[in-house]
Amino acid sequence: MKLFLPYSSTRATGFLALALVAFCSVTLARDLNQDEALRLRQQGVILPLEQVLHNAMARYPGAKLLEAELEEKHDVYIYEVELLTVEGVARELHFEAATGNLIKDKED
Repeated sequence: MKLFLPYSSTRATGFLALALVAFCSVTLARDLNQDEALRLRQQGVILPLEQVLHNAMARYPGAKLLEAELEEKHDVYIYEVELLTVEGVARELHFEAATGNLIKDKED
């Protein structure tokens, strides 16, 4: 049994697929592995993770580290740090890996 979609449904499905591809290509970040991170650190391209973690923990004293990763978004290296504050609130902080500047701090 063949299913035929009306022209407008087929066209709408095509536009939806195109929109999803465009959206995903814009928002995706590439996670870097430890070898890439070490190479970038040795080249002086990024700060040590310890320095960024110190800044994150100073912002939320007593917080627990949940996760930290290095990502590349639009040719910029970003440390993404997730903390659990003493109040029990999960926070997601983004730091520019080259400078340590805080880019984003939001409740997760």
